[in-house]
Amino acid sequence: MTSETNRIVFGMVAGVVTDVGPKKETHAPVVDARIDLYGPSDTALRGPSDHLAGSAHTDANGYYAIEGLRPGYYWASCGAFTPKGERVQVEEGATTRVNFQLDVGLRLTCLIPNGTAGGHSEVERCTAVEAGTPIRLRADYNRKLKNPTVIRFGTNQGVLAAMPDCPDEIVLLTTGGNGSIELSVNIAEANSPSITARSSFILIPAQARPVNGQIGVTLQRSASIPTPDLGLWAAIRAHEKAISFGGIGKGPGGLRGYQGFIEQVLCGDPGRMAIPVDACERHPGVDLLKEKSALAKQLPMHGMAAYELLKTATEIFLLWNCGVALRATDALQNPITTAEEESARTGIPVGQVMSTLTNFLGTNRLPYIERVVGTAFPGYVSSNSVFCTNVLTPRADCVCLIELIWSYWHEEAMLVQSINAVSRRFQNVRSLSDRDPLAHVTIDPLRPLNNLLWGYVQDEQNRLTVNRRGAEYDHEYGITLRGKAMQAMRPADSRSKFLEGFHNLLHMCTVFYKEDNDTTVIADGFPLLNALKEVHLLLAQGAHNQFGDLPWAARVEMLVQQWLLARPEMRDFLQSRPMVPYTEAWMPQVDTMKTLQGWSDVTVTHFHDLATFGEQILLSIRYGDWIDLNDENHAKNWARYWRPEIQGYIHAYRTATGIDLTNPDTVDYNMPAVHLQKRLAMQRSR
Repeated sequence: MTSETNRIVFGMVAGVVTDVGPKKETHAPVVDARIDLYGPSDTALRGPSDHLAGSAHTDANGYYAIEGLRPGYYWASCGAFTPKGERVQVEEGATTRVNFQLDVGLRLTCLIPNGTAGGHSEVERCTAVEAGTPIRLRADYNRKLKNPTVIRFGTNQGVLAAMPDCPDEIVLLTTGGNGSIELSVNIAEANSPSITARSSFILIPAQARPVNGQIGVTLQRSASIPTPDLGLWAAIRAHEKAISFGGIGKGPGGLRGYQGFIEQVLCGDPGRMAIPVDACERHPGVDLLKEKSALAKQLPMHGMAAYELLKTATEIFLLWNCGVALRATDALQNPITTAEEESARTGIPVGQVMSTLTNFLGTNRLPYIERVVGTAFPGYVSSNSVFCTNVLTPRADCVCLIELIWSYWHEEAMLVQSINAVSRRFQNVRSLSDRDPLAHVTIDPLRPLNNLLWGYVQDEQNRLTVNRRGAEYDHEYGITLRGKAMQAMRPADSRSKFLEGFHNLLHMCTVFYKEDNDTTVIADGFPLLNALKEVHLLLAQGAHNQFGDLPWAARVEMLVQQWLLARPEMRDFLQSRPMVPYTEAWMPQVDTMKTLQGWSDVTVTHFHDLATFGEQILLSIRYGDWIDLNDENHAKNWARYWRPEIQGYIHAYRTATGIDLTNPDTVDYNMPAVHLQKRLAMQRSR
């Protein structure tokens, strides 16, 4: 048997897989198409058999080869796009050539305005086109393909702007430059086979045209060229609103955000909520929520059950709203953003912004994350298991847009200290002063907050300590907390240059805004771009160790603390001022506690602005692919898009710390805690 096998001279099947153009004039290679070979048989096969003899995938040139085949008859099939199959005879020691020509007919058509109303003319290959002419790119292909496909356009010059109503078309904006423009369109199936069609033309400078008659001059701000990262910024803003504590809305009880979500879980029907869906949809715990919610309404709650339900619901709330997505409404059908609001920022329709986000994500992974994975973890695959080797967790594909600076500023706002003071009084523990400011207040056991506070106190060993959070603030941002509760730290890795880089960036923004408002000046965006790269690198250096889990845990704990402080029992307990306009229901109680304890008299509203604005600004820097950009338009668009948040952050920082980051003479790089301590000392000395 062995000697007979040794006498067999094996054969081989090889060939190319190409796409035949609509006029049979192009033969673009099909990349990563799978070829299956079935057999062998003594007679000619008329279709696939039960035995798979071998498989291969095509390379960048569409070539494949299957070796080590016994002589006989086989059936070769290609399942990409338009499946093909044919009979093959393999002879001893010979190579049988089998080529597949698919009927996709992919072609890239370039159209330019021809002067008539809405008319366009096709641009032939290597034709000269004047700079400034908008070019419409259209992907023509066989529309009868059975499997879902994705269309992507590419260019080496200019900016691509999506057309929301035409997914197979895109507009190329050629605002300047000259030379050859190389264009491409790629069509790919979900299981990876792809075809690329290319075209090119020559871009020449726009001709000067004489103008006759009376000329009127109007000064306007320099034009803003749309960039692909506009969609990411819109998603960050939508995400910030979705996971906020919330306020007045259209949800149950007239509430929205986290507060409305918890009210629906504890007092309504969680099954009626419209769960948000995106590329990173996560819907764990739905059955658990329904079960615990129903139990909470039927039985009297004792022990930890009520608090555990609140904590579980908080984690699920963040999971449901995690990921990079643009949504019009939240789980309670409250509007997150409007088309008018988004268009006012970008100057383009909201549908086009969503298409821009789709093109920016590409493989549903942020370009910055894709760059890190491709450089540091080549060959790793995504997996839900944390026990396997050579795998990446779903965080690589489903980035959760949470920034630790949100927790830092709420901690400086005395949020945690306020709920700690209440929990000490709940346990009958006096404060360090001679007389406890809360000695005269109590919480009766007949209302639910009594039981929830019991669970909160009992769960103390599972919560982050102030020193644990302080060490992470120092690791990520080089800023620390100062106070009696903070122990002396010896950090192993401090981001000492972050505050300098971040405050310098904010200062550069104020210089840019002043130039940008002057219609006689074209504002320079390169200083901004360099400052963004600096802060991006500093943030990336601190994205290690506890980066994935501690910001999440801190956000869960502080949302629970805000909800407890927003309860009606807490308002009665502290007797907050009702006439002060606050945006969220927990804020009055924190300001009242600060007054009772003699803490800072700066209202919590400014610290909340620092938290929310700072989080959005840093998220847009952290997850943008800044390191490889050399186009100032990205930095200009970033500064213009985030102008309300940047100027709001600068104002809130001056109000809270007394430091003006717009000072033209110098930029302050001292930690905020230093300034806050000085202001508190001045307040107490009066």
